[in-house]
Amino acid sequence: MPVYSWKGLNTAGKTVTGTRDADGPKALRQLLRKDGVFITEHREVLAGGQRAAARPGGGEKVSFFKRDIDFKGMVERVRPQEVAVFTRQLATLLKAGIPLAEALSALADQGDNKKLQMVLAEVRQKVNEGSALADTLNAHPTIFPELYTNMVRSGEAAGNLDAVLARLADFLDAQNTLRGKVSGALTYPIIMVVLGTVIMGVLMVVVVPKITSIFQDMGKTLPWNTEFLIFTADVMGGYWWAVLLVAGLSYAWYRSWSRKPKGKAVMDRLRLKLPLIGPLVRYVGVARFARTLATMLAAGVPVLSALEITKKVLNNVVLEKVVEEARDAIREGESIATPLKRSNQFPSLMVHMVAVGERSGQLEAMLENVAAAYERDVDGKVSRLTTILSPLLIVVMALCVVFIVFSVLQPILDMQNFVQ
Repeated sequence: MPVYSWKGLNTAGKTVTGTRDADGPKALRQLLRKDGVFITEHREVLAGGQRAAARPGGGEKVSFFKRDIDFKGMVERVRPQEVAVFTRQLATLLKAGIPLAEALSALADQGDNKKLQMVLAEVRQKVNEGSALADTLNAHPTIFPELYTNMVRSGEAAGNLDAVLARLADFLDAQNTLRGKVSGALTYPIIMVVLGTVIMGVLMVVVVPKITSIFQDMGKTLPWNTEFLIFTADVMGGYWWAVLLVAGLSYAWYRSWSRKPKGKAVMDRLRLKLPLIGPLVRYVGVARFARTLATMLAAGVPVLSALEITKKVLNNVVLEKVVEEARDAIREGESIATPLKRSNQFPSLMVHMVAVGERSGQLEAMLENVAAAYERDVDGKVSRLTTILSPLLIVVMALCVVFIVFSVLQPILDMQNFVQ
């Protein structure tokens, strides 16, 4: 087992060193992490205390086919949960008095995500060269969005970066929880739709043609539903490749159209008007708006800049337009609540709470209360949606099966009556 000499920071922020045997650098980090040590440097040493021969570019050449190709690192992505954990750990280290460069160095060696480690190593290098943290994070917008970098920039300017990062970590945790609730509620209905489609496809392609071929050989006039069933089974059985091709092209066209401004506006407006989906989409948007705006205002971001960034997290053109109108109205001297109320897109209770917060000078706290209230409402609407969708999908699948069975049995019953 190799022996490593390491240098790191303990929970009190003091530099500690030592040697320890481990199966590899990753195992070493995990072992020392349990002891409350964040590794900043490590190197492999021999049993006698001598350094192992380093071979960064020289030494024996390794054949391309013998190299270890990191396929995981090629497709690995940084999840929002990992960004939230990094943010909270960085806030904790900064609050303990550890310099920013050392804190980034410690966190770059702790994570298990190779892509995040590479990004943090690059950020640490640029910070050591004198760049601002917000500017270095801004170079990775897919991991650190504009909201993140703007809050970090405001924290650096105000000198309270640790407090801003702690608030930002709370915000990211709340957003991840909200996103998980919505996606978890839709997982079961989607699985049922996929399984139902597969079962119906097997029935139409394999089972139905064998049964209906008997009716076709008899040459007897069949009911319209049986004729329709036979036609559908023939198309799906004989031209299944065309069905899949048309379905794939239709989906590709829909994806392309829905991403264009006109198509996205139509679909977003439709989502808000759907009976079950509409209220859920609206409440999720309200919760995101309130939580994001409260977090940015509390971090010291100007209200116009905060509204511009908040608009981008709503993911709905209709609500984004309302926020844009609110920003323009504030620039002209109006309050936030007035354009929100005028749009009729935000709930009246939310608008009233925002107006009270503006009058009392407690807008950030009131927005936090709005976000908490509507996140609870999202929980209730998600549960209600799941409760309604599950039996509804079962009924639809049962009606399809009943139609197939009735279309097969009806000619048989007609033949029996004729014989009698």
